[in-house]
Amino acid sequence: MEIIEIIKQDYQRFPNDQTYSIYIEDVYFKDPLNEFRGVDRYKQNINLIATWFQDIKLDLHEIRRDLDIIHTEWTLNMNSPLPWKPRLAIPGRSELKVNRDELIISHIDYWHISRFDLLKQNIFPRNREINGDNKDT
Repeated sequence: MEIIEIIKQDYQRFPNDQTYSIYIEDVYFKDPLNEFRGVDRYKQNINLIATWFQDIKLDLHEIRRDLDIIHTEWTLNMNSPLPWKPRLAIPGRSELKVNRDELIISHIDYWHISRFDLLKQNIFPRNREINGDNKDT
């Protein structure tokens, strides 16, 4: 199966049953909260999300490939573990760099909101999901 199709399926199932075999062992990962190397650490990061957050939905808006870079646009929606369970929406994009063996060597996530805006979603909750258009943030 082509890597683009695998990624699409992983987004639909996120955070469950991810295809970690498409990453090299010492994959580089970075997002606004984390930076590390290793597929095991990447698994731990996803397991942390799955453990603490509820009703997780990762909407893929676009996926395209430019040579060795796969670009995705997405929105991650989930309920925070706080007692009032605010619904969080993180619109963002990813750049996945692929080697000659069609394995991901680098996965960098960029958010279209600030960490402060994410914190505000916990304090001033809303009940609807957004689809990455940034109107609600």
